[in-house]
Amino acid sequence: MGRMKKTPVSFRPIGVVRSPYKNPKDLPPPAVAPRGYLGRIKGTIIIDEPFVRGLDGLDKFSHIIVIFAFHRAEGFKLETVPPLETRPRGIFATRSPHRPNAVGMSVVRLLARRGPVLEVSGLDLIDGTPVLDIKPYTGRDRISRIRTPPRPRGSGAQS
Repeated sequence: MGRMKKTPVSFRPIGVVRSPYKNPKDLPPPAVAPRGYLGRIKGTIIIDEPFVRGLDGLDKFSHIIVIFAFHRAEGFKLETVPPLETRPRGIFATRSPHRPNAVGMSVVRLLARRGPVLEVSGLDLIDGTPVLDIKPYTGRDRISRIRTPPRPRGSGAQS
C-alpha cells in the first residue's frame, strides 16, 4: 500500500475550562494523587454562545467525556517515563500531554447545567484549557474488565 497524503486538521474550540488549577505543575498526576482526590476537584466548563443549543439534553447524563487541547504542552516525545516509574514507555501508552497531536480526553461528573455553564467534578484540567468537544458518557463507554500495567508501589491511583 502506498503512502497516504497528510491532510491538515484544525479544530475550533467550543468553550473553555475554569479550574482551581492555574498551572500544570499544580495538578498532581493521577498516579500520585491520593485516592479520591481528583474526584473532589470541582470546576466549570463554559460553552461559547454559538454552541449552547448543542448542550440540550446533556443534563440527563451523570458523566461527560471532555475532549480538549493540551494548550500548554510544548513539543512532543515518542517515549516518556510515567510518574512513579523508572522505565520509559511509548507516548501512546501514557496519558502524557506531550503528544504529536496535543489532544486529550477526560471523563467528569456533570453536577449541573446553568445555560452555557457546566458545573463538573473530577476535573483534572487546568484553567483556560480549550474544550474541543463534549460527549455523553454512556453504558457503551463503560468497560468492566480492562488490562493495564501493574501500578508502582505507593501509587495513590484508583482503579
